[in-house]
Amino acid sequence: MMAGGKIALLERGIILSSVAYLAFETYKWKRGQTVVHASIKVEDIVEQADYLYGSGETIKLYELLSQYKDRNDAELLWRLARAARDMALLSTTPRDEKKRLVYESFDCAKKALEVDELCWAAHKWYSICLSNVGDYEGIKTKIGNAYIVKEHLERAKELNPKDATTIHIIGVWCYMFADLPWYQVKIASALFGTPPSATFEEALTYFLQAEEVDPHFYSTNLLFLGKTYLKLKNKSLALDWLTKAKDFPARSDEDIEVQKEATDLLKSLGEKI
Repeated sequence: MMAGGKIALLERGIILSSVAYLAFETYKWKRGQTVVHASIKVEDIVEQADYLYGSGETIKLYELLSQYKDRNDAELLWRLARAARDMALLSTTPRDEKKRLVYESFDCAKKALEVDELCWAAHKWYSICLSNVGDYEGIKTKIGNAYIVKEHLERAKELNPKDATTIHIIGVWCYMFADLPWYQVKIASALFGTPPSATFEEALTYFLQAEEVDPHFYSTNLLFLGKTYLKLKNKSLALDWLTKAKDFPARSDEDIEVQKEATDLLKSLGEKI
């Protein structure tokens, strides 16, 4: 349900201070494994973890945070949840290992919430990881979890209204249920009586709000704006946002995929590329 299954790439590209860089440099590695220091403060671990995340070092980040999975600290736990999910998304991760990592990510996010219910990131990653778990448990569980997913996303937004990615994900939630094929709606109605529902107008509100919070923060948000305006039959604005998505500087595989989809949509609308 999450856009492109790559919500983990949303926050990459963070530029840390020289202090964070030095903190990482002084952290010792031996054959790719970190050396555990029981006396290391949570703040230092977080600083090192954020450096690795911003550098795209998924495996090293997971190895680092896994050493502290038994610490009852929400800031470490939600980061481990995110790292485990990122590991599951790697093309080099075996299928069985992907499943284990997905469930591990959910357990970590759940524990983070139990430790600190006021941690906005714990709510955000709990919703994402819960959605991923649904991929392994069938359509009934997936749809049933959709209510809980949105509830936690909205709670994350309430606790931190300035996180554009959370707002974007709520928009994707709305778009997906507004775009649900009739036969899936019928199945959902049979299972739940009143399945989750949304409109493209609601989705548009969230995508625009995400742009207001952080303009051009994410190529996929630009793409969804274009696609939503198409659904609402506003071709002029659809062309505008699709062009922005096409021209967005590609910094990741996801950006490249967005560029391709935006280009294909523009061509289908008669635009010369």
